Amino acid sequence: MSFTIATTVDEATVAMAAGARPIAGGSDLVVGARQGKAPLPDDLVAIDRIEALRTIEPAPGSVRVGALVSHAVLMADPTIVRDYTALADASALVGSPATRHVGTIGGNIMNASPAMDTGAPLLVLGALVELRSTDGLRVVPIADLWTGPGTTVATRDELCTVIDLPARPERSGSAYARLEYRRAMEIAVVGAAASVTLAADGAITAIGVALAAVAPTIVPVDVSALIGRPVDETALAEVARAASDQASPISDLRASDRYRRHTVGVMARRAVDAAARRAAGEPIGVPLNRAVGIGAAS
Repeated sequence: MSFTIATTVDEATVAMAAGARPIAGGSDLVVGARQGKAPLPDDLVAIDRIEALRTIEPAPGSVRVGALVSHAVLMADPTIVRDYTALADASALVGSPATRHVGTIGGNIMNASPAMDTGAPLLVLGALVELRSTDGLRVVPIADLWTGPGTTVATRDELCTVIDLPARPERSGSAYARLEYRRAMEIAVVGAAASVTLAADGAITAIGVALAAVAPTIVPVDVSALIGRPVDETALAEVARAASDQASPISDLRASDRYRRHTVGVMARRAVDAAARRAAGEPIGVPLNRAVGIGAAS
């Protein structure tokens, strides 16, 4: 087994071109190995010392989030909390405090779990993912990144370096709600994210909904029929129905497919409601689950 420490992206991609697998926080890779899901790779390259990937920086028309930014940073960063609130909601629910401090956004999305908390928010926020290799750079819409549980379009020598978040329109809000049985070290039973932009009269001008833990990948929901309408009880009921109808959950030890199909509709309704209220200027704390009492009791 070989172990390389990279301090630059170039060093990391050279090691990956030679067959090494990147490791940062190790909250997925190491835990998976300990649980017997997969052995540790023969060759590893540590990327946690690449300081250039730990920043959150404004750019023309977007905010660039380095792949090594931790969930603990995302849940508290003023720009993320203000403009990309669904991502802050989700990051605040990941694992435990220890997991949130070592786990990175890049590792989370490249692990490609359909139950990841950050995936649905990034989808409704229109995120782009930068993948680098010794051959250069390519940019992939996050909607096109995941191909199945644990698989992405990235080749073995491509390193996720940046998640690019497009600038948000005025009167926009977003939210993420998760069904949970307990308040720590929980994997989403179901989750839903929403992004809503409102006109001055309160009508919806743009809306996106995405679901977690109800299909092999994160699922976008078609709610385009709500454009031009107010966020009222009728609209929210339609969101719930669309989410339940477009989900394709499985039954396992944690929940039945029928239960997941029902509850993901409830979570989608709550996410859209909170996103619209935030778009209208109502202050709702992060994470949404704690602010409005969704999920496990304290």
